[in-house]
Amino acid sequence: MADWSAQQYLKFEDERTRPARDLLAQIPLVDARKVVDIGCGPGNSTELLVNRWPEASVIGVDTSADMLRQARERLPAQTFIEANIAHWVAPAGTEVLFANAVFQWVPDHIKQLKRLVGALPPGGVLAVQMPDNLDEPSHILMREVAYLEPWRKQLSKAAELRDSLPKPGAYYDALQPLCSRIEIWHTVYNHALADATAIVEWVKGTGLRPFVDPLEPPERKAYLAEYTARIAASYLPQADGKVLLKFPRIFIVAVK
Repeated sequence: MADWSAQQYLKFEDERTRPARDLLAQIPLVDARKVVDIGCGPGNSTELLVNRWPEASVIGVDTSADMLRQARERLPAQTFIEANIAHWVAPAGTEVLFANAVFQWVPDHIKQLKRLVGALPPGGVLAVQMPDNLDEPSHILMREVAYLEPWRKQLSKAAELRDSLPKPGAYYDALQPLCSRIEIWHTVYNHALADATAIVEWVKGTGLRPFVDPLEPPERKAYLAEYTARIAASYLPQADGKVLLKFPRIFIVAVK
């Protein structure tokens, strides 16, 4: 895929930051000296961590140059590193590993979560949130349109970039032997957006990227037109004209 767009992502900053706030609220550590924001994006989640632990060393890690550029502009006093989480190792003594909406993109991510928890000191916390929305119309329709002509040849493998998330029990069984405490829960958000086009704008910044990035501009325009029409038919307006984007997410807080 092409690089992530911080500008596109931040069109819905408040809604995208809400799960990070909810995840952070469940971390039991009062004090922390070393904190890492894995998949920090444009720094909106990193800012929450800095405000929660103002005396801590807070590092942001991401693979996207554009996201890191935005994060550095937002928080010039913090350290941001370009790195792939599959190969990244936390600095010694890190007490909080915070990951807001990143591990759904990481192959075999349970293995990576076990590795990260294993490296924490006693009492350290891994806090993870992931979208669990592949069975929602917003994502089902991406795949449906991708299998149509003339996009089938280019996009038939796009859906394979993200697997459905394992059940909560799989995370529990993998992490519980490494932890003194583990909490797992789902939250279903219903984001009130202006209209169906706003839903398309939302997913352009994340889940839709594997489907539109490979296309040339004319093909992309046609794909988006077909997808938008199907979104409009699936997300009907409320009484005030807005539409509700149902968005399930899974949360994990693992204490070493």
